[in-house]
Amino acid sequence: MKVVGFAGYSGAGKTQLLVQIIAQLRQKGLRVSAIKHAHHQFDIDHPGKDSYRYRQAGAFEVVVASRRRLALVREYERETELTVHQMIGELSGHVDWVMVEGYKHSDLPKIEVWRATTGQAARYMDDERILALTTDLPAALLPAPPRCPVLDLNDPPAIAQWLLDNRHRFAYPPLRQP
Repeated sequence: MKVVGFAGYSGAGKTQLLVQIIAQLRQKGLRVSAIKHAHHQFDIDHPGKDSYRYRQAGAFEVVVASRRRLALVREYERETELTVHQMIGELSGHVDWVMVEGYKHSDLPKIEVWRATTGQAARYMDDERILALTTDLPAALLPAPPRCPVLDLNDPPAIAQWLLDNRHRFAYPPLRQP
């Protein structure tokens, strides 16, 4: 299994880029999972649905499954911040790639998604885990000379190919299966 983080500030285009990269890897026959760090309270089930009603009644975990899909909602009794490695451990492990959005301070190998228009400083100068920078600016206009490859944010197929060409850099230890 290969794991890559996509780090960047809000508005840089991480989600849009990941959607396109996932599609590119799927077209090549690869199985891909995704992890997204959410900073705010969120819901995946909605009022009126049985799963929502179970959770509102106090269920710690609710699993909804069909022949095509499984969803797990776990409600913590107090705020709990899982590490990215704990989140990866929640996956089945039967995938070729895991795309992680967020967790910019993690020890994962990462691609930074950076746009000057966000007004945020780039991190590629200070984070040795950033193995590539993807941006909409040419390298000559970056705030500091890059020490890593600069990939065109507007060319997701090329970014997906770069990942495949450098897959050895994203190897993740096998997950223990029950």
